[in-house]
Amino acid sequence: MLEIYDSLRRAKREFAPRVPGRVGMYVCGMTVYDDCHLGHARMLVVFDMVVRYLRARGLEVKHVCNITDIDDKIISRAQELEIDWRALTERTIASMYEDMAALNVARADLEPRASEHIPAMLKLIERLLANDSAYVSDGDVLFRVRRFPRYGALSGRSLEELRAGARVAVGEHKDDPLDFALWKAAKPGEPSWDSPWGAGRPGWHIECSAMSMQHLGESFDIHGGGLDLKFPHHENEIAQSESATHCEFAGLWMHNGHVRVADQKMAKSLGNFITLKSLLGGPEAQARNGEILRLLLLSSHYRAPLNYADDQFDQAAAGLRRLYLALARAMETGDLPDPAEGPASAEFHARMSNDFNTPAAFAALHQLAHDIHRALDGNDPEQARHAAAELRALAGTCGLLYQAPEAFLQAEHREDTAEIEALIEARNQARTRKDWAEADALRKQLEALDIILEDRADGTVWQRR
Repeated sequence: MLEIYDSLRRAKREFAPRVPGRVGMYVCGMTVYDDCHLGHARMLVVFDMVVRYLRARGLEVKHVCNITDIDDKIISRAQELEIDWRALTERTIASMYEDMAALNVARADLEPRASEHIPAMLKLIERLLANDSAYVSDGDVLFRVRRFPRYGALSGRSLEELRAGARVAVGEHKDDPLDFALWKAAKPGEPSWDSPWGAGRPGWHIECSAMSMQHLGESFDIHGGGLDLKFPHHENEIAQSESATHCEFAGLWMHNGHVRVADQKMAKSLGNFITLKSLLGGPEAQARNGEILRLLLLSSHYRAPLNYADDQFDQAAAGLRRLYLALARAMETGDLPDPAEGPASAEFHARMSNDFNTPAAFAALHQLAHDIHRALDGNDPEQARHAAAELRALAGTCGLLYQAPEAFLQAEHREDTAEIEALIEARNQARTRKDWAEADALRKQLEALDIILEDRADGTVWQRR
């Protein structure tokens, strides 16, 4: 039995696809106005893990992840850079795919772009106008929030609470401050499309309703996205979709938790905004660092907040190194057999079936690594190879341990060597200026990395413990 936490019902539920054996899953993807950051990485990795695991359970998954390539942020960013909005989005999409590859995130089965689905959005808006769930006001089309009685169910907010905080911006013509835009009248210098209500462009929320319905139908199994999208985006999706179709939009809602940096919410204004390009480094480091970051992001439960710090990256690197070292030792004794499920597999799947509890499931991976070393130390290479095959198969359901062990370990060795030599040089400089306290501290730092130093007349030499 697979249980998944449903954000709408605020409880774990047994997952049962509408069509047995087949899953329709829509995930709100990127708004492509700038490079991916750590928060985007968490969303990408989490839902890639979900898709991989569902498929490992034998389910046929149709994974749709949209690309928002037209909205206020994109227009503003393109104007700031003085380039066409299409040029900006194409450049950003290419950068996103580079980051996804570094994280071993597979592309969705379908990646609909908002700008290519304007006709579907217009049809959906027309349905809402026809049943009086929407109205036209000065070229805009707005959704009547009070016509949808269940509004606020996903976010847990009442209409009274929302009404108290609602504001009408200058130039807006709303019957109610809670109403939101389905279609926005064209403004000078902005991209626009023709519509029955005049030139304009879609509101953000209508995009995902139209694209998900076009590719998955009016009702589907799982809708996912970051926690920041729960309100208003996903709340508005439910309201407009169910007002048009009069049926349940998504059977289950999944949201991954926020990312914080050094106990602060990640934001450009705070100066703690971490792009993946800056975190993963150049081409030589991306494969290694991308897998380390993937492990780090899955080492916390997907619904929990993740507080990122540099030492977490180091801990994830050490954990991944242990798994690869065990694999490498086993593979040195011969080819791995086809994987067979043992007690570790049962534990792994029990944890993963409990709302994708990756932190608990990873304990089974480390137990298998321990079993490999124990078997080899006991001169039982065949048992080690069986454990290694099981380890690699289980890790693969989460998109891990996909590199050749020697490639990962060699890349790590190159990075370690550069760090070690920099520390030794800093120690030598401290000794030259007779700063013995600093020199001793650097020696201890090197010892913690299992580095043995020997000071000779012709310089300092080192070796790994």
